[in-house]
Amino acid sequence: MNDIIRVGLIYGGKSGEHEVSLQTALAVIKAFDLSKYEVTPIYITKEGEWRSGPALSAPVDSVQSLTFEQNAAHSGTAVLKPIFNALQSSTSGGAAEALATDTAFDVVFPLLHGTYGEDGTIQGLLEMANIAYVGAGVLASAVGMDKVMMKRVFAQEGLPQCVFRHFTKAQWQKDHAFFLMEIEVSIGYPCFVKPANLGSSVGISKARSREELLEAINLAFQYDRKIIVEENINAREVEVAVLGNDEPVASVVGEIVSSNEFYDYKAKYVDGKSTMIIPADLPQETAELIRDLAIRAYMAVDGSGLSRLDFFLRKEDGAVFINEINTMPGFTPFSMYPLLWKESGKPYAQLLDELIQLALERHQAKQQLQYSFDA
Repeated sequence: MNDIIRVGLIYGGKSGEHEVSLQTALAVIKAFDLSKYEVTPIYITKEGEWRSGPALSAPVDSVQSLTFEQNAAHSGTAVLKPIFNALQSSTSGGAAEALATDTAFDVVFPLLHGTYGEDGTIQGLLEMANIAYVGAGVLASAVGMDKVMMKRVFAQEGLPQCVFRHFTKAQWQKDHAFFLMEIEVSIGYPCFVKPANLGSSVGISKARSREELLEAINLAFQYDRKIIVEENINAREVEVAVLGNDEPVASVVGEIVSSNEFYDYKAKYVDGKSTMIIPADLPQETAELIRDLAIRAYMAVDGSGLSRLDFFLRKEDGAVFINEINTMPGFTPFSMYPLLWKESGKPYAQLLDELIQLALERHQAKQQLQYSFDA
């Protein structure tokens, strides 16, 4: 391998979290040590078009420059075949028009949040192309993205969770009266309604009555065919960053004090008024319990690279409940993941170095496997 590691940075995408991905990409690109890495931005539009600019030789100043809208030379679209050629080949060939690069990548860093990025789809593409990539694999990404499957895996692992119910749009249309009754009897009000396959609190509502519940369900179905309804817990929201492959480690525990009633999209990314307390003011045994649960959850979904684990700490009795795993947490200026590691002794640049190395190590280990059988 060359001394300079060639990184393809994929961001944007067909997702409700497109703008979050752009902010993450800008922050990551500005943090890369360009004396160690050659970074090629690869932007996916909201319509699914793949675009790329030249390898970076200096930090990027704005999100707009990352979308290549003002650069006609690099605004062409790409179909699947030339993308594969560009990822796998070190010659320009037919891939030059698609990705505007004459080099292959040593590793790809997908910074795609939500649908088509955090759900195992881009990971499957990279697996088929036999390209090293940062973050969770296909299985962990898919399970972590689907809140219903995630909670089922957590239940199998014996992790404590709040009460929840779930159903598809077809099930709801067939017998909505049954699901209304089940929610009101087993969960009650207030409750939270969420699309099963989305992040960044997009499409999430807090329902305090049947009327609000119906509105929340209709909103959630705009983003996914399957939704989940969870009980409301009077709790503190705490988070842990996990890093590693076969021997993952957990950061210190941080706490989110939301600027809104709950930690919604605006509180996360827009107003910048939510408070992050790092480390969280917790008894040592509680912090250790949360860190242990985070590692167990990470390994339960077969995580690799990185994830952020979110928990509820019930105020009445201090009981801990796992909320979810995020296999591609944000790296925006307001993001908890890099801040947790900074407090744990890993500054941003070192964190990126370790993520790249973890991706290369995981890829190298997979190359030792045998994928054919001589019968």
